[in-house]
Amino acid sequence: MTTIALRGVRASFGPVTALDTVNLDVAPGDLLCVLGPSGCGKTTLLRVIAGFLTPDAGTVTIGGQPVVAPGIMVPPERRGLGVVPQDGALFGHLSVAENIGFGLARRAPDRAARVGHLLDLVGLAGLGERRPHELSGGQQQRVAVARALAPKPRLVLLDEPFSALDAGLRASVRADVREVLRAESATALLVTHDQDEALSMADVVAVMRSGRIVELGSPEDIYRRPRELSTARFVGELTELPGFADPVTDSVRTAVGRLPAVLAPSLRSGEPVQVCLRPEQLVVSAATCGVGLTGVVTQSWYHGPVTAVAVDVAGDGLVVPVRARCDRRWPVGSRVRVHIAGTALAYPLDAAESTAPHRAR
Repeated sequence: MTTIALRGVRASFGPVTALDTVNLDVAPGDLLCVLGPSGCGKTTLLRVIAGFLTPDAGTVTIGGQPVVAPGIMVPPERRGLGVVPQDGALFGHLSVAENIGFGLARRAPDRAARVGHLLDLVGLAGLGERRPHELSGGQQQRVAVARALAPKPRLVLLDEPFSALDAGLRASVRADVREVLRAESATALLVTHDQDEALSMADVVAVMRSGRIVELGSPEDIYRRPRELSTARFVGELTELPGFADPVTDSVRTAVGRLPAVLAPSLRSGEPVQVCLRPEQLVVSAATCGVGLTGVVTQSWYHGPVTAVAVDVAGDGLVVPVRARCDRRWPVGSRVRVHIAGTALAYPLDAAESTAPHRAR
């Protein structure tokens, strides 16, 4: 069972293809995040679902009812959707309570109770009579979410709703919004270019590139076991180094030694690969520690709770730059040891990027 289903959706703007045969399903109660860089088509996808844009081809079904199909184009107001735009788009002349209740029937017997419940749910109880300009940016976004949820929509669409917030406020507001959506058992689709946002909020992440869904899975799968090198590079930091596949032992040979690795089934023994490691897999310790590879710190960046360092590690006569994070400062020129933990990712150097559509469930 799905709340929303897209099949073969295509959309273009002149010669530019914005959506290229997109297939996608969102299960009831899930928050699916469409993640991708600017220009990948994610906002166009949201506009097609919302009814703000008519696609060139394909079908869209919401709650089992077709809203886009040959001869069918249901208008936005009849799709049963809630929309949270980037800037909230609250009505400045209305109070907070009036904004939240805007989509509810004026004479609905439970109108006041519904508005009061949502004010409490988004942490704004007692602020219903204020105007939007009297609230902080984070509070305004919570009002926008409450307004979208008020009519109990079949699907909530969130269009990069935290992009205008300060970095320090963004994490707390998105956590609040996630809890509100869970409390309402809402099905939601969020589009964003922020990897942290997608991984921390989503039940399912759909990675989009050049108008196509190229990967889809749980946040952990997308981060730890991405199928494509481009996804691994986009979702979090990487340390990359060349290596050679050894499918017999599920490992790779590199200049810093043999490492256990996740290998594509098509890889042959001795085939060149790009080896990828996440920062948390690289642990830096003092040179006197007996574990790890000996190296010299060449650069250091202080980031408060962590220090990022670049270490040159000699292996088989080669110097390989290794980026690692650690909990202390290491001056340039320090001799250290680098221990590599966990399993590496390995990708064929000439791997063709998959363009197959995917399902959320």
